[in-house]
Amino acid sequence: MSDPSPLSGDLREPLSRARVLHGAMAVADRGGGIAGLTIRSLAGELGVKPMSVYHYVANKDEILDGIVDLVFGEIDLPSIAGDWRVEMAQRARSARNALRRHPWAIALMESRTAPGPATLRHHDAVLGSLRAAGFSRRMTAHAYALLDSYTYGFALQEAGLPFDGPNTVTDVAEPILQRFTTGNYPHMVDMATNYYLQPGYDFGEEFEFGITVILNALDASLSRAAAD
Repeated sequence: MSDPSPLSGDLREPLSRARVLHGAMAVADRGGGIAGLTIRSLAGELGVKPMSVYHYVANKDEILDGIVDLVFGEIDLPSIAGDWRVEMAQRARSARNALRRHPWAIALMESRTAPGPATLRHHDAVLGSLRAAGFSRRMTAHAYALLDSYTYGFALQEAGLPFDGPNTVTDVAEPILQRFTTGNYPHMVDMATNYYLQPGYDFGEEFEFGITVILNALDASLSRAAAD
């Protein structure tokens, strides 16, 4: 179906469900998040009248289902044939990067009751990789919950930080340090001046430390289960 109401002289591609969903993602990505995503704002993004959008999606819930599925589609799928630790680490990194691009999605990733095909493929691949590695069904459930809790939690914390990358840490931290002149927070002052504000510190590197600790612990539990 062609766009029922294209902008005058506009050579946009014909309106479709895919274009509607990518337009919705673009609206959410611009900073307003889900709160700023309405049928009207989406229609403005697409250059059509609001009623045109309803030819492709029934309501906002269907839009949310669709754009969450787009985010899952950006995350690398683990391979059952690969080394499970390598696959889980890459999947976690890829998920973190996707959520940095789309921070509004963090709270929505596991909330949808009508998951799309990319979402289902993702979950099936993760479960398959863990099962192929030798995890029992019980430990597969534990491992998946642990990995997702860490990945989503880190992404949420990262999205809430008042600085953007290592080059902006000092600008944010120095005014805060001025509040510590009373001497009541010696450990915070020590960590800030002797570690966090040192050249090269990047909060994002904490992600690699954490995922390594988790994978080491899961590997140990797998080894104990094999020994038993």
